[in-house]
Amino acid sequence: MRIVRRDILGAAAATCVVAVAACKPQTTWNEQDVSGALPPLQFSMTDAVTGEPVTEADFRGRIVLLYFGYTYCPDFCPTTLTNLSNVLQRLGAGADQVRVLFVTVDPNRDTLTQLKSYGALFAPQVVGLRGTPDELAALARRYRVAYSVTPPHGDVPYTVTHSSIVYVFDQDGDARLLVDSMDTAKPDVAGTAKDLRTLIADYRPPGLFERIMRMV
Repeated sequence: MRIVRRDILGAAAATCVVAVAACKPQTTWNEQDVSGALPPLQFSMTDAVTGEPVTEADFRGRIVLLYFGYTYCPDFCPTTLTNLSNVLQRLGAGADQVRVLFVTVDPNRDTLTQLKSYGALFAPQVVGLRGTPDELAALARRYRVAYSVTPPHGDVPYTVTHSSIVYVFDQDGDARLLVDSMDTAKPDVAGTAKDLRTLIADYRPPGLFERIMRMV
């Protein structure tokens, strides 16, 4: 009888666990949820702030907002970075847990010094990244980012085009959200800030076993 009772209690406990999991509310995001649809953050470039090579591993434990642009950009880039600065301001002390990686698509003109000064105009969390043409192409291809640089010829001026999407990665480097309103006249600053606060609140640092497995 005791064995039967344990089986019954075990089944009841399992049923409760399933019920609780089923009743757990799902997160409602303001921005586009891309969890599982894009690969984790991965890159190798030079940090304009420190002048040192960096990879995605240097930003583990922080939320990363990835944006492609260039310092000579007359409109989209300054608008996007200004709005992202407003998002960071809404986070208060939580802004320290976020980094905005500004990847130049025009490395021929954007020096590390220019990138460092440009990022500082908007927020201390903005980090300029400069890569070789191959490093830039690899990162853009990984996230399906379109860009082009056309040198001046004849009456045609130096022309640069690039995507205006902001990619959001969580503290583990996983792609979570796409933000497409930061370059517009009506950016969803409040909604984006709310989503970032949710990612900050939900984060649980990996345990020892998880950290070891990442090193294997």
